[in-house]
Amino acid sequence: MFRLIKWLFILLFVAVTLIVGLLLSKDAIAKAAAEQQIRAQTGMDVKIGRFSIGLLSPVVTIENFKLYNTPEFGGTPFLDIPELHIEFDRGALAQRKLHITLLRLNLAELTVVRSDAGRTNIISPAKQRAPIASGTKPAEAIEFTGVDVANLSLGKVQFIDLKNLRNNRELNAHLQNQVFRNVKTTGDLYGVLILLWLRSGGG
Repeated sequence: MFRLIKWLFILLFVAVTLIVGLLLSKDAIAKAAAEQQIRAQTGMDVKIGRFSIGLLSPVVTIENFKLYNTPEFGGTPFLDIPELHIEFDRGALAQRKLHITLLRLNLAELTVVRSDAGRTNIISPAKQRAPIASGTKPAEAIEFTGVDVANLSLGKVQFIDLKNLRNNRELNAHLQNQVFRNVKTTGDLYGVLILLWLRSGGG
């Protein structure tokens, strides 16, 4: 289960780096472009309720973000994120460095599905990513330099086995406003994930 939460943060990082690259666009254009890019990268349908980019301040807010499993995995919701709020260092971004001063993430639901063929939805999207168009810089070209303050909330984690429903299980974490500071390295991120998992009662 720890791998599932880790994969979620990887997915969100890819989404964030795609989003911040659209900061000079209007909200509606940026929203459509972000949805298109996420579909291309994951092969999964996505809906974004509200997408807001600060014109005078380095702030990105996404509300009611939902990512859906492919038909192979039942078409059920994969991620349900009521709010993703990011405040970042504009000067650092100009140098292709992503320095987040505040990250507020409310993850209401994460659903992991094992298909009839035994494949899981946390592995398949990575294999379905579309090739990056010529002249487009990949998200990895942006250097991640850390998060000053992360405020994380976690609701429910589900596992669904389409072949054997008896394996289905659910964890209600009910974690609200878990605050972490100075998350700068991969080791720091692992530490945050472990603490979240322990506080949720995971085993």
